[in-house]
Amino acid sequence: MDSRLEQFNNKMMKTIDTLKEEFVGIRAGRANPRLLDKIRVDYYGQPSPIQQVANVSVPEARVIQIQPWESRLIKDIEKAILASDLGVTPTNDGKVVRLVFPELTEERRKELVKDVKKRAENAKVAIRNIRRDANDHYKKMHKNSEISEDEFKHLEDEVQKLTDKFIGEIDKILDEKSKEILTV
Repeated sequence: MDSRLEQFNNKMMKTIDTLKEEFVGIRAGRANPRLLDKIRVDYYGQPSPIQQVANVSVPEARVIQIQPWESRLIKDIEKAILASDLGVTPTNDGKVVRLVFPELTEERRKELVKDVKKRAENAKVAIRNIRRDANDHYKKMHKNSEISEDEFKHLEDEVQKLTDKFIGEIDKILDEKSKEILTV
């Protein structure tokens, strides 16, 4: 790949990575320990991810089990989960915190698919903005005689190919997530 295109390719890749990260946080009826990734618990004055202060497991399809290494953390973990936007009320037996995810209704699944589509569209807009920035950058280089007309046309074509590739990737990710959400 042309080194001049590398920075724009990297920006587009970051957009895809961000979208994937957002999609991980959207539950699709099954319990996924990654839903807890953004939740922090106060551990000796340090906000720490739950996975760093407890064992997290999925004993059943719709249950996440959190077993803290220190039992005093149970209340803090419950508080952190309640304060998050997870939408699940934790229960505990003194040793383990359990999150039981209710079955998603058809209506809720459709709402989630709409949300996922909106996020994918925002990612596409970000990709197109990167394309515009790249093309502006190359126009300026051409205007300043740093690159020839042929080089400019070639770079413009390459930027469009990159854009198409990443838009296609977004569509693929969106399809997978939509199917996952709609699967009962």
